[in-house]
Amino acid sequence: MSHSSAVMSAPAADPAAAVAHFAARLSFETDVSDVAADLAAATPGLVVVDSRSRESWDQGHVQGAVHLPTAEIAARAATTVPADAMVVTYCWGPGCNGATRAALEFARLGYRVKEMIGGFEYWAREGFPVETASGVTRHQVDALTAPTSGIACAC
Repeated sequence: MSHSSAVMSAPAADPAAAVAHFAARLSFETDVSDVAADLAAATPGLVVVDSRSRESWDQGHVQGAVHLPTAEIAARAATTVPADAMVVTYCWGPGCNGATRAALEFARLGYRVKEMIGGFEYWAREGFPVETASGVTRHQVDALTAPTSGIACAC
């Protein structure tokens, strides 16, 4: 009985094309672990932007983020985010394209910008600091998203 491979049904890109593709993805995206490390290190010039509604922000947000809903970016970015900043946008999670829309708005204004893949959902699931009006808390690490030991995955 022969097996037809779903993975190999389309050929892989040649290595040069793969390098271009994956390098391009990394120039547009970052992940929650890298953002957390840069925030903890107080990396100069990094501005993390939560593009969700006020209600969502109040429910919990990345500690150290700036609240700037997508609809307000064009009007408020210049007075909220330095022009030379590296902006990282996030929204709810992988099922939401709000961070993509926010990143597009920043790019249209001339900012260097990346989208934080995983969004607030994975930020919280990986146990990073969540800020609310009541203070800062951390959720228990979800073993399906990160090592429960607290040690970075070293991907």
